[in-house]
Amino acid sequence: MPYPHGKSPSQRFRFEQYLEILKDQGFKFSLHPFYTDKTWEILHWEGHTFSKIIRVVWAFFIRFFQIFKSIRYDFVFIHREVAPIGPPILEWILAKVLRKKIIYDFDDAIWLPNFSEANTKFQKLKYYSKVNGIMKWASKISAGNQYLVDYAKQFNKNTVINPTTIDTENYHNPKLFDSNNEKVIIGWTGTHTTAKYLDFLVPIIEKLAEEFDFEFQVISNEAPSFKLSNLKFIKWKKETEIQDLLNFTVGVMPLTDDQWAKGKCGFKALQYMALGVPAIASPVGVNNEIIDHGKNGFLCSTEHQWYEALYYLLSNPEETKKMHDNARQKIIDKYSVVSNTDNFIKLLE
Repeated sequence: MPYPHGKSPSQRFRFEQYLEILKDQGFKFSLHPFYTDKTWEILHWEGHTFSKIIRVVWAFFIRFFQIFKSIRYDFVFIHREVAPIGPPILEWILAKVLRKKIIYDFDDAIWLPNFSEANTKFQKLKYYSKVNGIMKWASKISAGNQYLVDYAKQFNKNTVINPTTIDTENYHNPKLFDSNNEKVIIGWTGTHTTAKYLDFLVPIIEKLAEEFDFEFQVISNEAPSFKLSNLKFIKWKKETEIQDLLNFTVGVMPLTDDQWAKGKCGFKALQYMALGVPAIASPVGVNNEIIDHGKNGFLCSTEHQWYEALYYLLSNPEETKKMHDNARQKIIDKYSVVSNTDNFIKLLE
C-alpha cells in the first residue's frame, strides 16, 4: 500500500474497510505503507524538496527489506504500486524472484500521467508504464470498474471487477449522526487537484443564486481558487467528514469526458448517495451505472442540463426528499461493503 493506513480514500474504500471482516474470517495479514504519516503530510506542500527526497530514499530502503519479509505470506496484495516512483523493480522481485502470488488492485487509470502541481518536477520519475508490467506479473487483478477491467485484460485475463464500496452500516449511515440542518446546500467534496472540475459550475451557481437562497459548500484539503458570494469552504477532516456531507441537500460531481475520468470509480457520487443525498454528475464512466437518471440523481453533460437539474431540485424540495431514499438504497444494494463482501473475499481464494 502506498499511503499510511486511514489516510487515503482509495485505500480506505478499496480494502481497508474489509480488514475487520478478514480478521473475523481467520485471515492473517500485515500492512506496509510506503509513506510514513509525516511524509504523507508534507508530500503535496510546495517546496520542502530536500526533505521529500530524504524521506522517499529512506522509504525505499525500508521497502526493500519489507519485500523479502513477504516470503512468509501466501500472497501479496498491491494497491496501485509498491513504490511511487521508478520502474517496477520491487514488483519484479516479488513476482519473478520470490515467486509470490500478487493480487494487483487499482481504481484509476493509473497508467496515465496524473500529478499534483506541487510535485511537477518529480512527475517524470513516476514511470507510469510500469503498470502494464505489474499487470502481466499479477496472479489476479482487482479493478474498480469495467473500463479499467477492459484495459487490464490486455495484459492479464484473470481480471475481475471489485467496485469501490461504502460501509453503509458503520460509517456512511445517517442514523449514526445528527441531521438537523435546515439550510439548502449544494455541495462538493474532493482534493484540491480535482477542484478544477468545479470551474464549469461557477457561472451556473452564480445564476441560480439570483433566484434561490442556498449555500455552495466545498469540502477539501485546500480552499478553491474561485470566488462566489454564497461559497463556504470546509476543511476536510476525517472526524467530521460524514456529518459535513450529511448536511448536503444535493451533491455534485462534474467531470470532463476523457480517459482519466472514465477510469474513476464514482467515489463522490457513492458517498453522497450512501447518505441519502441525490447526486448530479457528468455521464462519464461508471457514473452511468451508479446514478439512475431522474430517480436518485441526474446525469448532465451541458451547462443547460446542469442548470435545469439543479433548478429542479432547488424548486422541488419534496421531490428531492423522495430521491434521498432511492439514492441510499442503490448504494446499499450495489456498492456497499455488505453487498460486495463475498466478491472481495473471492480475491483471496
